[in-house]
Amino acid sequence: MANILITGSNGQLGRELRDIWSDGAPGIEIKTNANKLFFTDVSELDITDRDAVEKYVSKEKIEIIVNCAAYTAVDKAEDDIKMATAVNTDAARNLAEASAKLNSGPLLIHVSTDYVFDGKGYKPYREDDVCNPAGVYGRTKHAGEREIQKSGCNYMIIRTSWLYSTYGTNFVKTITRLAGERDSLNVVFDQIGTPTYAGDLAKAIDAIVKKYIEAKYEEQKHLCGIYHFSNEGVCSWYDFAMEIVAQTGSNCKVNPVTSEMFPAKAPRPHYSVLDKSKIKATFGIEIPHWREAICNKRFWEKLQK
Repeated sequence: MANILITGSNGQLGRELRDIWSDGAPGIEIKTNANKLFFTDVSELDITDRDAVEKYVSKEKIEIIVNCAAYTAVDKAEDDIKMATAVNTDAARNLAEASAKLNSGPLLIHVSTDYVFDGKGYKPYREDDVCNPAGVYGRTKHAGEREIQKSGCNYMIIRTSWLYSTYGTNFVKTITRLAGERDSLNVVFDQIGTPTYAGDLAKAIDAIVKKYIEAKYEEQKHLCGIYHFSNEGVCSWYDFAMEIVAQTGSNCKVNPVTSEMFPAKAPRPHYSVLDKSKIKATFGIEIPHWREAICNKRFWEKLQK
């Protein structure tokens, strides 16, 4: 039995983890003992408060932390540097230091982003490629990664990209809404990456947690490190929007345009495809193609509820 803390549990990924873990955590049962789950958001635990984090982790005897909390308003972060730093950097350090202080050595699974790279590459980014974040969001997330690495805790950093789900605000929900309101949409075709369905990432985390709990101590150490996860395949935002509109059955026309038509405060990576070889080989995870994920009928049924 393991005590698992999920922070940021009201966000996209947190809600998806709730969906697969809330009914007795069937995916991560160990023998006959169910794991004890602690779903928290800022109202239950302010992870920017160092003392609060340390007390919570110690009191509840937390053995695994899954940090889904993040400041993800990319453009707003350019002006709101203090809050972006508090959530993306300071909170990551607080969780890592709290983990490192306990003799049991809780595992910290921290979700990061493709924005730690500058997007000027031309081939899928590997975990050991040089990071060079261009904006405040990417810099604060990268700083959070560094704080975790130097803390001495057991950690897995999972970088992901273009996250969407049936929860919260995201590209899929925005395009779905606009396709029902307008005759045409302009979407950039010169930013290339891979969408990630948060439900698929949640399933991957489920598999990772299960393997970690079942592993022997020395093997657990070898499982730690940085990993990349997104759905398979490559596309532009335009390609993604086209598939979304097709799934809605709308007659809305999608027009491909350049990024120059949408000036933004924060720079966007033009290429942010992630190499997922490591996570697939280490945990035996099979990852659906992005089209398979967005074309899944269950996703759209869930979205419409």
